[in-house]
Amino acid sequence: MTNYFLGIDAGSSVTKVAVFDENGQQLGMGFRRIRLQRPHPGWSEIDPDLAWSAVSAAIRAALDDAGVMGSNIAAVGLSAAMVGAWLVDDSGSALRPGIVWEDSRAQGLLERRATEVPDFYKRIFQSDGCVVQQGCTLPLLAWLREHEPDVLDRAAHVFSYKDFLRLKLTGRVAADRTEAAVAPGSARLRDRSPEMLALFDVADLAHKLPPVADSESIGGFVTAIAAAATGLAEGTPVAIGAGDVPATVIGASALETGKAMAVLGTTCMVGIVSDHPVFTPPDLGLLFTLPGETWYRAMVNVAGTLNLDWAVETLLPDLAKEPDLYARMETMIAPIPIGSEGVVYLPYLSESGIIAPVVDREARAGFHGLSPRHGRPHMIRAVYEGVALALRDLFQDLEGTGHEIMLTGGGARSPTWTQMIADCLGKTVLVPAGTEFGARGAALLAATAIGRFSSIREASVSTRKIQRRHESDGAVKPAWDSAFAAYRDRRDSALGK
Repeated sequence: MTNYFLGIDAGSSVTKVAVFDENGQQLGMGFRRIRLQRPHPGWSEIDPDLAWSAVSAAIRAALDDAGVMGSNIAAVGLSAAMVGAWLVDDSGSALRPGIVWEDSRAQGLLERRATEVPDFYKRIFQSDGCVVQQGCTLPLLAWLREHEPDVLDRAAHVFSYKDFLRLKLTGRVAADRTEAAVAPGSARLRDRSPEMLALFDVADLAHKLPPVADSESIGGFVTAIAAAATGLAEGTPVAIGAGDVPATVIGASALETGKAMAVLGTTCMVGIVSDHPVFTPPDLGLLFTLPGETWYRAMVNVAGTLNLDWAVETLLPDLAKEPDLYARMETMIAPIPIGSEGVVYLPYLSESGIIAPVVDREARAGFHGLSPRHGRPHMIRAVYEGVALALRDLFQDLEGTGHEIMLTGGGARSPTWTQMIADCLGKTVLVPAGTEFGARGAALLAATAIGRFSSIREASVSTRKIQRRHESDGAVKPAWDSAFAAYRDRRDSALGK
């Protein structure tokens, strides 16, 4: 029986593939790590051949883990890290390494354009609701025109990551609305924007950007070559798919107007699903166009669990390889009171700075308030708290947040951290069942594309299962309010506010 769906979620460092049944239950998964290439300062690239090999191997591993044949898969869905630039020629061959969203080579070009066009950044935000990132497609297209014109001339198509993978699976050229709207594009039109193309002086290159289709529509069928590489059956339908954040919202069963959802993964973000595009607060955060005529207004701290990974490597190298590392860390910080006895950690651990609650490209992480009486437990506790307090800081600028918030990402696997976040925010935190929400969202898009659900919103909400529920503890609210005040003071001081 072909009652199973396969979802692909290709990230910057790990490609994950999972098999799901019609109820959204995960049956098996496979993953492969990918090495991000950094040939020059600020560059972030992936070898296209390695990207496709990783997907092919992860698909085979997922099928094996689930104990199903490729012929049992009814449809395939795609998700990947958003925007970037992957260039291919007429034959579908990659012309250079794929550029991913983390890349910052276009920063100089952005600064120059902002000098030439005084309202440059404001015009972008008013169109797509996002603080523009250096790794977006249009800035990269403009950069390629200046620095690699011969390669760009040979390019028939400029893709995002998932659209390159769909080409490899199906031989078809396409893009989706979630990517087109943030290229930058138009959130209102849910499509590319002629104004934005002109603003980046690349309007004459629009023909190199693939045609845009709905995420939950069929984008092609698995070719014989792709079937041989992946173990999937030739002719299996492949959905257009969506970017990783929209797919995660779908997979976490949060595609419902008014639903608040936070992602505590490598990146940390919190947002609200809306039935209309929200552009407030102005010039802060991101606005994702979602399938199902919805949008996700998000505030983002570009480093989430990365902070804890860094703390382990730097402060706890003696424990880093221990199998019970996280249990030992949580035992270590348990005696330390809320507020870490005066130690405050700002979790701005990214070379690209922050885009919320303020835009500051130079913002960096750091400990504040350290004295000789503090030790590793205080610093580790401060890192846990710093991320929770950053979520609260981001939450302040969102409208209509309600009393509940769904939490996904690697950080949600820690009941200690999840409870900390519930207490810090003063909200009930719901942790949905499952782990691979990007792949799950992609699989639900595939199921919707072949008619198993009447809409992607039905697919998302009807498959909702909550694994844990964390109620906030009112007794600790004063302590968290005090810790948040200290955090804001240190933040303002560090950012020169």
